Amino acid sequence: MRSITKTILVGGGVVLAGWVGWGLYSTKKAESVPYEQLRSINGADIRRYPQTVLVETAAPTQRIAFQRLFEYISGANHGDESISMTAPVETQSGDSIAMTAPVRSEATETDAETIRMAFYLPSQFTPETAPEPTDPAVTLVTEPQKTVAVDQFSWYAPEWRVERRTEKLLATLEDEDIEPDGNPYLLRYNDPWTPPFMRRNEVAVEVVEGE
Repeated sequence: MRSITKTILVGGGVVLAGWVGWGLYSTKKAESVPYEQLRSINGADIRRYPQTVLVETAAPTQRIAFQRLFEYISGANHGDESISMTAPVETQSGDSIAMTAPVRSEATETDAETIRMAFYLPSQFTPETAPEPTDPAVTLVTEPQKTVAVDQFSWYAPEWRVERRTEKLLATLEDEDIEPDGNPYLLRYNDPWTPPFMRRNEVAVEVVEGE
């Protein structure tokens, strides 16, 4: 019995070590969207992001949207080019936060059942050099420089936790007389297989430039 327990403990330790190792590898491998840290206020960060290029689509479900975008970076573009993924994944939904690197998704105002999702392209791509999608449902989008307020947290990001962190962020901005400019959204920096205690999530909202 003692040997069986020991075997289980050793096996569990090996699995955990492999899991953590994967988390470290996948986190280092993914390029992150660059930004300039401006200042911190009550646990929140104010950042400035440069112009970024995204590929996006609108679909009935996140699975369909993700598959279209994954096919684009896997070569479904006019350059037949394989493109690496970038962190974070962004999700946005109308007046409240809905539910991946790089992905951005939101429910459109005209149809709450439609998810708009986007992958950030690596920094070497510009609006002129990014390959055009072959799928007409997938488009390239250029997002201009913006200033963003961010509240960071770890572990999983269920809706209730995202809502609570969003309320905290918006309350902080109100206390500091900083005006939000648009709807809050969720940023996720890790793939689904990263251990929860190693995950980086952020709720974010664009703020009036110059804050």
